[in-house]
Amino acid sequence: GGLDCHNDHVNQTMVVENRDWPNWAELMDPHDPPPAEPDARRDALTRDVSKPRPGHGDLAGGIKWNHHDLRNVLERASARDTAARTAVGALARQLLERFGFVFASHVVQIGTETLPDDFVRPELTKVIALAEDSEVRCLDPEVGGRMVEAIKEARRRKDSLGGVVEVIAGGAPAGLGSCSQWDSRLDSRLAAVFMGIPSVKGVEFGLGFGAAGRFGSEVHDEIFYDPYGEPAKKRFHRATNRAGGLEAGITNGEEIVARLAVKPISTLNRPLRTVDVVTKEATEAMVERADHCVVPAVGVIAEAAAATVLLEAFLDKFGGDHLEEIERHYKTFLDAPY
Repeated sequence: GGLDCHNDHVNQTMVVENRDWPNWAELMDPHDPPPAEPDARRDALTRDVSKPRPGHGDLAGGIKWNHHDLRNVLERASARDTAARTAVGALARQLLERFGFVFASHVVQIGTETLPDDFVRPELTKVIALAEDSEVRCLDPEVGGRMVEAIKEARRRKDSLGGVVEVIAGGAPAGLGSCSQWDSRLDSRLAAVFMGIPSVKGVEFGLGFGAAGRFGSEVHDEIFYDPYGEPAKKRFHRATNRAGGLEAGITNGEEIVARLAVKPISTLNRPLRTVDVVTKEATEAMVERADHCVVPAVGVIAEAAAATVLLEAFLDKFGGDHLEEIERHYKTFLDAPY
């Protein structure tokens, strides 16, 4: 939000309410913390945390900032910050959709349950409909049913499950991003925001790691030209999309396709072994409120993250001071004779 000098109040563009905040406002007050002596309410909320969870930021952050109450670390490392990023991404997406962009995501794998290798993904509007119709955002109802059962089994075991999501952005013109500097490559920028989603441990575009075991002739997308095709983004086109829509950090006019590997979340109801950072004694990790599988949600977050980066790249190339100017720049590009 920005300061309204006339009415002397803050205009808020967007607000995401945290309904759990009142429960912690007093206990987490940095200026007036509660007394150290035992208190039933304080103990019930387990304000102090000294038993770090393996796989979380608890211990690493405690060492970094010299915190022995790890609550300060785990709250800041929480994935709840993705709510704001998803909301901002929704706004970015609205503008890009005006220029023909389409965003979709779906779950490829949860635990050992996965879409078959020969599964053919439908066109994007169908992907959106099928994903929204599935409890776990899986495009195959039978596989999706098995994924649900796998999550239920993880819950019975007091455990968690990870998986893989695929994120697709269609409609991007060729020429977004740059190959001139490492930090302006669009795949680099997208990978960074994807890896910034808690629990994401790997990102690949197109064939990704699969390209490492193939001949070059089986990896690179041959180029074709149709003088009667759509404007610039489709006159040059590919019969395959093994690159995932990006070459040398620049969009090539095909769909941008990324897959994200999501680890099982680190809060378990069957805690792992750890060491108390205060007593230095062996113990079990703390238990926090948690889901058993966050894979379906990661796809939604990743769509928003991708939209934010793609809007930045789009405005880098076609930006202006108002919408009509951006539209004029974009039309000029599409009408160019290249």
